[in-house]
Amino acid sequence: MALYLGLDTSNYTTSAALYDSDTHTVTQAKQLLPVKPGEKGLRQSDAVFHHTVQLPEVLGRLTLGTLSGVGVSTRPRSIEGSYMPCFLVGEGTARMLGQALGVPVYRTSHQIGHILAARYSAKLPVRAEAPFIAFHVSGGTTDCVLCEPDDELLLRITPLASSLDLKAGQLIDRVGVMLGLPFPCGAALEQLAVQSTATFRYKPTMRGADCCLSGLENQCRKAHEDGESPEDTAKRCLTAVGAVLRAMTDAVLAEHPGCPVLYAGGVMADMLIREQLRGTDRYFAEPAFSCDNAAGTALYAAAVQKGQ
Repeated sequence: MALYLGLDTSNYTTSAALYDSDTHTVTQAKQLLPVKPGEKGLRQSDAVFHHTVQLPEVLGRLTLGTLSGVGVSTRPRSIEGSYMPCFLVGEGTARMLGQALGVPVYRTSHQIGHILAARYSAKLPVRAEAPFIAFHVSGGTTDCVLCEPDDELLLRITPLASSLDLKAGQLIDRVGVMLGLPFPCGAALEQLAVQSTATFRYKPTMRGADCCLSGLENQCRKAHEDGESPEDTAKRCLTAVGAVLRAMTDAVLAEHPGCPVLYAGGVMADMLIREQLRGTDRYFAEPAFSCDNAAGTALYAAAVQKGQ
């Protein structure tokens, strides 16, 4: 049995996962970081503290066995200068485990972890053989990137498009908090939205393939203050996010025709958004592999070690 441990300590979730490369199965354990009611996020110092407390508990839910390697996310994105202190907790734990157990530690980005977890969930080969387009849509990013196979890094990431202001997950959380929902708000906002019978159309504000989302927050706030029901405001928000991502997809595919598209990140767990994006050669992860997770870092460790 070849077991690989993955760790991810993102801004909102403490995650660990085991990947058995013999059976191609993943076992996950994760726990949201606590956010006080009415607040829209966490300071990095608080995130580091909560990860330090939660990571041993999360690891305790897995039966580690004999490990062949450890994968860990050490930065948010695969670009120069990408950094957040919360990832130091996972990296430090990975280093200690690697030294204590005498196994190699493989470092990657939170973004690549999301992409690999989505490929696994969509039943695509973890090690890509051809270029593809990936969306990473969450509270911290609304990014579209070109992913190309790379012998050393596994994936070489080239940015193609992004949000120029508010990120999609930020928008969803801000609208959800405005409606009195617990943070993070994605799942609860979707539950509200599916109760709405209203129909909305939204014309995205685009700058080429890049998008702007801050105006949508203002529209949702005004509609709510004018007496629109929470259900309709929730649907207004999610319909618009789907329209924006569809416009980004169309713009990027115009430059890269025929390229498969993979959607990853916590926002992509929303079924109302996904339904607006379906098409040929478009792939989605199941919710457990869309939201923050460590499956991708475990898969990364296995893929890199076996490719050496």
